[in-house]
Amino acid sequence: MLTQALDFARGNQARFLDEFKDFLRIPSISTLPDRREDVRRAAEWLADELGRLGIGKAEVLKTPGHPIVHGEWCHAPGKPTVLVYGHYDVQPVDPLGEWVSDPFEPVERDGNLYARGASDMKGSIVAFLKAAESLRATEGLPINLRFLFEGEEEIGSPNLPDFISNNKDLLKADVALNCDGQILRPDLPSLTYALRGLAYFEIEVFGPKQDLHSGMFGGTVHNPAQVLCELIAGMHDADNRVTLPGFYDRVRPLDDEERAALAGNPVTDEDWKALAGVKALWGEKGYTATERTGARPTLEVNGIVAGFTGEGAKTVLPARALAKISTRLVADQDPAAIHEQLCAYMRAHAPDTVTWDVRELSHGDGAIMDRHSPFMRAAVRALRETFGTGPVFKREGGSVPVVAMMQKQLGFDSIMMGFGLPGDNIHAPNEKQHLATWRKGIEAFIRFMAALAE
Repeated sequence: MLTQALDFARGNQARFLDEFKDFLRIPSISTLPDRREDVRRAAEWLADELGRLGIGKAEVLKTPGHPIVHGEWCHAPGKPTVLVYGHYDVQPVDPLGEWVSDPFEPVERDGNLYARGASDMKGSIVAFLKAAESLRATEGLPINLRFLFEGEEEIGSPNLPDFISNNKDLLKADVALNCDGQILRPDLPSLTYALRGLAYFEIEVFGPKQDLHSGMFGGTVHNPAQVLCELIAGMHDADNRVTLPGFYDRVRPLDDEERAALAGNPVTDEDWKALAGVKALWGEKGYTATERTGARPTLEVNGIVAGFTGEGAKTVLPARALAKISTRLVADQDPAAIHEQLCAYMRAHAPDTVTWDVRELSHGDGAIMDRHSPFMRAAVRALRETFGTGPVFKREGGSVPVVAMMQKQLGFDSIMMGFGLPGDNIHAPNEKQHLATWRKGIEAFIRFMAALAE
């Protein structure tokens, strides 16, 4: 059935790659004000590409920040509608000196394409567009498509919630296809069905009105740095469980079926140690590293600042100490509740010799998708037919807030189908996309759309 579309994709590989490179040459760094016009150029490139594919109503829509690209093709009556999501903005390139080649002049080396945004996530966006082109040029698009491409994901998607809330009719669908993601290996595909949420805080402890002489006041005035370190140390118990009151109350337990599915992930504890460069692992007792990083909530210290930290010595008792704390949350946990739990912990344990403040900096909900839905089954089939094996189901330890946003505001799940690899150096120098995997991604997207139509 799909011979013509697959042959078209294979016969146009060189052109597809050239057009991918054109997209990568646009330095769409959303966090830098002097790249604002480049971000818009990337949005216009996508709108032009949608228009060239015959996608109607392809337009660049204004937001208070960077624009959103929307388009739709809804001419397959009785067939599912898929909302295709992606982000066209990229991370800054610092430190530039660590790049082997210009981050915005794509270079092929050893079967990889090196450029900022190659894996995160321009590669998978282009792969889907080329899959759609291959079907349009041969057998026709078998399903209905709507597109939502944003330019602010790398800065927290500040304008996306309002856009979704105010444009629900534009975004009506049965399921979303989120092109953000990775597979485990070039020969082993995977499907992410759960993402953790995030609640990020600053904790500040205040002592004396100013830094004091540690000889005159040490042992007499309670040191805020010491207090903060003791409070942080108490946030985990002997089993490495988080001690904030009520922290685990809304955590869904892992059932036997899901634990068995996660056990199929070939990444072992030894792999985790090698990846992190540590001699031993740590974490909540009773769970594997794979379970802890995807299916259990965690609390981490991201940074501590107090007193004198310059070269040499300065004998001070600091006036204040600050820590940045992130909690990664699983589905059903409420970031607002975590904020209150952290405050309750501080009220219960902070000594009356100091004062303190807890400030929330950012938050996002976690999400879990139905592994047995017809949409997920279509993705499984497409990946198995393309790669000849798998896929492995996995939970991601990171956060993609738009997935929970769509569940809550639009009422449907997302299929996480991207074709990066764990070693692609996303957000780091020398980001790359493995080209053989990218080409398989085009074929997998063709098969996915066909499977949904059956």
